[in-house]
Amino acid sequence: MICAGFLFYSDNVVMMTFNFDTPINRQTPPHDDSVKWAKYAGRDVLPMWVADMDFAPPPVVIEAVQARVAHGVLGYPHVTQSVIDAVLLHLERDLGWVVDPDWLVWLPGLVTGLNVACRSVGDTGSAVLTSTPIYPPFCSAPKFSERTLQTVSLQQQGNDWIWDLDALKSASDASTKLLMLCNPDNPVGRVWREEELRALAELAEERDWVICSDDIHCELLLEPGIRYTPLASLSPEIARRTISLFAPSKTYNIPGLGASFAVIPDAVLRRRFERVIAGIVPHINVLGYTAMEGAYRDGVPWRNALLAYLRVNRDRLIGAVNAMPGLKVHSPEATYLAWIDARGLQLPEGVSAAQFFEAAGVGLSPGQDFQPGAADYVRLNFGCTRQTLEEAIARMASACARQVG
Repeated sequence: MICAGFLFYSDNVVMMTFNFDTPINRQTPPHDDSVKWAKYAGRDVLPMWVADMDFAPPPVVIEAVQARVAHGVLGYPHVTQSVIDAVLLHLERDLGWVVDPDWLVWLPGLVTGLNVACRSVGDTGSAVLTSTPIYPPFCSAPKFSERTLQTVSLQQQGNDWIWDLDALKSASDASTKLLMLCNPDNPVGRVWREEELRALAELAEERDWVICSDDIHCELLLEPGIRYTPLASLSPEIARRTISLFAPSKTYNIPGLGASFAVIPDAVLRRRFERVIAGIVPHINVLGYTAMEGAYRDGVPWRNALLAYLRVNRDRLIGAVNAMPGLKVHSPEATYLAWIDARGLQLPEGVSAAQFFEAAGVGLSPGQDFQPGAADYVRLNFGCTRQTLEEAIARMASACARQVG
């Protein structure tokens, strides 16, 4: 299948086509350095775990990187005005947020940003509060930063995942200084609505918390009519206590180039963040800056075609999984990740859902990585070719049928 994206210039329409169906070699030298694919090298296991899509980046990004390499100089870079302009264009055009360039802080990776945020807020022994299930670095960053981790479970309400504000209040105490938010959420795929963000912000204002919001999946909106809102865009009061983290890596599939940034409107908070970085965190490399600029400036047609492809993958997967005995899954509103409840399989004690499916030839992320005790859950990455997805569905369905019988 060839997916098409559209780019509009006044009254003319230019159609651009992109192929997401052709598999890319990631298993034989010199293409065998993929963390995702190397995990199961030599085994008949489909890797559908880490959040790394199986697609090539946008052609405009590849062309920009090739041109930079052809230039022949790969020395120490600094951020150029053209990179800044591309980021500001992205924030305003794609996210509806006009940002002062002074608010930008450059980072070599979003996980770095999570760790820096923890070290920037409070002191040794302060507490960091977050939801579960959650992207694993949310739980490791506080510990690495000599902070105490506090968690509250997201609640299921019909087909939605929601925050339990009363539980959030109960989970925190006077030592809590930082709330870590993921929007859209990884792994449940929920896009937090404006009223939900305001409720979290009001609680942060009441208790004097800083909020660090990981918004790396913000362009990957799959549900029609759903709107992503940057938390810090809601008001100056909210902005002054918010650290927002972004990167092109998930949307444009360039995580290996290490290019991210924080938006921190408050000057005092920004200086604290920058002091933690100083002398420890490396700069973005020259190809990372190049790829970031190319993705944000010219990658929208490819992104739109990708979203169309991912929507079909999502709908196919959700329908298939919910028809399998023993499995349940909510349809994610965003990301290319599905959080699957396998409790109905009633697996033997000591056998996790990830182990069960790996034995069936599908490599998924273990639920306990995202929430303690969630061994009966798995996260599946459907950012793959339709052929790979269909094979994974067939293997999973067969395994579930054998187990439940």
